[in-house]
Amino acid sequence: MNFVLKILKDFPKYIWSGWGSIASIFLFFSLWDLGNQIYGNLVLPSPKETILTLVSIVTNNETITNIVITIKRAFFGFFISLIFGSLLGLLAGLFVTASMMSRPIVTILVGMPPIAWIVLAMIWFGMSDMTVVFTVVVASFPIIFVGALQGTRTLEGNLKEMADSFNLSFKMKMFDLYFPHIFSYVFPAWISALGMSWKIVVMAELLSSNEGIGASLAIARSQLDTPTALALVLIMIGSLLLIEYLILEPIKREVEAWRD
Repeated sequence: MNFVLKILKDFPKYIWSGWGSIASIFLFFSLWDLGNQIYGNLVLPSPKETILTLVSIVTNNETITNIVITIKRAFFGFFISLIFGSLLGLLAGLFVTASMMSRPIVTILVGMPPIAWIVLAMIWFGMSDMTVVFTVVVASFPIIFVGALQGTRTLEGNLKEMADSFNLSFKMKMFDLYFPHIFSYVFPAWISALGMSWKIVVMAELLSSNEGIGASLAIARSQLDTPTALALVLIMIGSLLLIEYLILEPIKREVEAWRD
């Protein structure tokens, strides 16, 4: 409870520290407008036209429904990967044999293109939610697994010996020594996996679903509706930024305060 209250108390600090990111966003919009002036509306609609389109589709109930469907699929697949990837990665890090046995499996999962998994999932599960969720899990699982594995494997033996020599309790070992170190590896992996999940879910929906943001992108592509396509892209990017900077980043700073 105190942890949550501290995050809420220091929340303005996190917002203030994001001004550099906001400046880069404005620079991006400036370059975008320059591209519009060079290539025209068909290739790259202006930011103003895209934002007006964004407002119009966001007020549409069908768009809201598609956004909710995409978010559910992405987070469901992400949380499955987070739970199993973290637990199996920690276990593999504790045992050298398990670490060596998992290496070729992770290599296969990382090396195989997501589009190939989507095609296989379409054959196995058809045009269903399972196809999208399965692809998200397969794409994000190895990222979390490797982060947890590295965090466990890099625990220094001297640190363990020191904890044993001072007869520290199991609780102190876990939460004051081991957890901060492992979390510094696992949390960035979670963020990377979340970004991967968000990209993969849209790709899978575009190819294998009639619902969600990806399906809406497929319709916009077929109709050469560039403003709508860009507006949907802005929705995806904005959602990911809100999740990362308003939820994940404050948690990361509080948990990693021991580094300062």
